[in-house]
Amino acid sequence: IEISPPTIKMTFSVNASPFAGREGRYCTSRQLRDRLFRELRTNVSLRVEKTDAPDIFKVSGRGELHLAILIETMRREGYEMQVSRPEVITRQIDGVLQEPIEDVVIELPEAMSGSIIEKLNTRRGRMVHMAKRPEGRVRIDYEIPARGLIGFRTEFLVETRGEGVLYAIFKGYEPWKGEIAQRTYGVQICDRQGETVIYGLYGLQERGALIVGPGVAVYAGQIIGIHAKGQDIEVNPTRTKKLTNMRSSGADDALRLTPPRLLTLEGALEFIADDELVEVTPKSIRARKKLLTENERKRAGKR
Repeated sequence: IEISPPTIKMTFSVNASPFAGREGRYCTSRQLRDRLFRELRTNVSLRVEKTDAPDIFKVSGRGELHLAILIETMRREGYEMQVSRPEVITRQIDGVLQEPIEDVVIELPEAMSGSIIEKLNTRRGRMVHMAKRPEGRVRIDYEIPARGLIGFRTEFLVETRGEGVLYAIFKGYEPWKGEIAQRTYGVQICDRQGETVIYGLYGLQERGALIVGPGVAVYAGQIIGIHAKGQDIEVNPTRTKKLTNMRSSGADDALRLTPPRLLTLEGALEFIADDELVEVTPKSIRARKKLLTENERKRAGKR
């Protein structure tokens, strides 16, 4: 039986955040290594490789969903870890850079097909076939780079309101298709450890959607929201209102927060950039910068 080769790789590492060890039972590099290599006995499409760092492992699988299922299984077993953004596995064939291509079959209501076709085209997809189906539905066949599917499934569910069906299978390697647009927004980075409060978050929600709510423990370097403009900014979500003995009309009106866009595991993997990580524990999923302090990030940016 021919097994499709891995097309996506990620790094799994020991949780090194300030909250490490609070929620999980298995937090050491030895426990993480043993669990990953034990998975190889039954997960035939998975590949695990050691790296120069003893607490970081490169894990390759058949697509983003394949690796997300492994991460979810491990966190339910009590493991803590940090994982990087998914990347495609490229090859040099006859001196030409080539990338994995997926055959994608989509079936959805015809009225929703226009927006999905537009999104697939911007991700370097190529339509192969389109046909009408009974009851006002349509089937679309596409060839698309595997990296074009990273983050697409969540968009697909939202656009089709859960009425679409998507199936992808590895086709082969073809020459590099060109750049695909990355996220165009920045993020709001917490600048200190503490607990979020409504007053502190109220002023931040105007800058972009938040991914944490009030009463949540946060640490310096953790991502707490989106910044609508392109750059990352440091913010203080733990800021409380200064108490005085003066009152003014309307000053004590209740502050109302827009409900935060809480991250799921798949959503977090699609959300992060190359310089960010997803911290996964049995109880929490957090997005964070690889370098937690602002000074470390500035020094790395000057190199």
